[in-house]
Amino acid sequence: MKYQILNISCQKGSITPPLLIVGGVFVVVIYSLLLMLGLQLDYSHRQVASEEALYIAEAGINYYRWHLAHAPEDFRDGSEEDGPYEHEYFDPQGRKEGVFSLEIIPPADGSFIVTIKSTGWTDRYSGVKRTITAQYGKTSMTEYSFLQNASSWYGSGITVNGRIHSNNGIRMDGVNLSLVTSAKETYKCGTETGCFPPKWKPGVWGSGGDQALWSFPVPQIDFDAISFDLTTMRDAAQEEGLYLDDSGAYGYHIEFLDNGTFNVSRVTKTKYYKGYSVPGQGLGQAGKGGCRKLYQRIDEEVSIGTYSIDDVSMVFSEDDLWVEGTINGQITVVAAGFPIQSSNINIWIKDNLVYTAHDNTNSLGLIAQNDIYFARDIPEDFRIDGALIAQKGKIIRHGYFSWCGDSSEAVKDKLTINGSIISYYKSYWNFGSQPDSGFIEREINYDTNLLYAPPPYFPTSGEYEFISWTEE
Repeated sequence: MKYQILNISCQKGSITPPLLIVGGVFVVVIYSLLLMLGLQLDYSHRQVASEEALYIAEAGINYYRWHLAHAPEDFRDGSEEDGPYEHEYFDPQGRKEGVFSLEIIPPADGSFIVTIKSTGWTDRYSGVKRTITAQYGKTSMTEYSFLQNASSWYGSGITVNGRIHSNNGIRMDGVNLSLVTSAKETYKCGTETGCFPPKWKPGVWGSGGDQALWSFPVPQIDFDAISFDLTTMRDAAQEEGLYLDDSGAYGYHIEFLDNGTFNVSRVTKTKYYKGYSVPGQGLGQAGKGGCRKLYQRIDEEVSIGTYSIDDVSMVFSEDDLWVEGTINGQITVVAAGFPIQSSNINIWIKDNLVYTAHDNTNSLGLIAQNDIYFARDIPEDFRIDGALIAQKGKIIRHGYFSWCGDSSEAVKDKLTINGSIISYYKSYWNFGSQPDSGFIEREINYDTNLLYAPPPYFPTSGEYEFISWTEE
């Protein structure tokens, strides 16, 4: 037998390249998976850090809100340096978790809104930051449609779309669409609120309104605090506004124009109409009431100048004023004299006072040390946009009766007030149920823009309250 021997040659290393390829692919896949897991874990940690940074930023806002409650005029975080101001943040167990940085923007002149910008981050991920901007403001006395120190009576023809408050009693026979509050549990109702003879009544009573919105007693409002603000307003007018000293005549006439300017004239001659007001409500001659000569008609005047509301946000007159026109901008007009206790300065509104638009760009504050009067010869549809304060007096339209002068202009079609009526004594403008003098229809609308953005330097009360919150 013959055997054939197969010659098989073995080539060393022929399997190495495939193993290297497979191994390389395996290493790449594993590395990619580990990288993906690492990135996912880091992303997750950053997401957690981002949420924690937001909480830390909110803590910064809360901290400065607390700070303002204890130091309402401090906008430098207790230091004398400009910000930003950094604070360490600790968790409830006392462990340091991160930092928040604060930028405080104080209120502009005449404003009461402070802006707090807080940026937070954690120690572990200091590059992950969240920033919050919040605004806080003091509530203005303009949070009310009607705010009066004296007893008041709202008749059957009135609709009030806003809060009503009196430090005394309220008779509500009209329609109220918001809260009606009194500082009295009970009060002695007299002729001012239709009780003959006087009798004790609840703090709020009457035949109208949504009685579920009536509340009494509640804390009273301090009208005396406005006196201090008058001094502040005068100083502001002297420094950066328009200050009008004693005219040496009868006062000043201010006419607002829709282009954002206003004309000022000195009133050198007046004429009167006779009109009636309730006796014993107010100070000086006007407070005596009855049928009296009212020198409300401007007969002669001399121009002083034209001014821009953009340049003049405060007008302070130490003499009587006549005002009218269309407001384009934000301004406060004050008529008051010094010493405050013995001076009684009044304002006459002789025609419509309206805004060019109700878009939060326009606001008017009208403050009289004593009374604010609606003149006899106002339009049939009379409208006022703004916040009115009679600090020691009342806001009224006199009664123009045949037995007291002339009744030809006594009754007007409608009164519309978009804003606030604030007075020490009872404000009124209607006489009789027809009425015999006054307005057939009356509508008082609350202006929500005035709550935290009142006219410049307008009186405020209470602590700073939240307005808005945004994240950058």
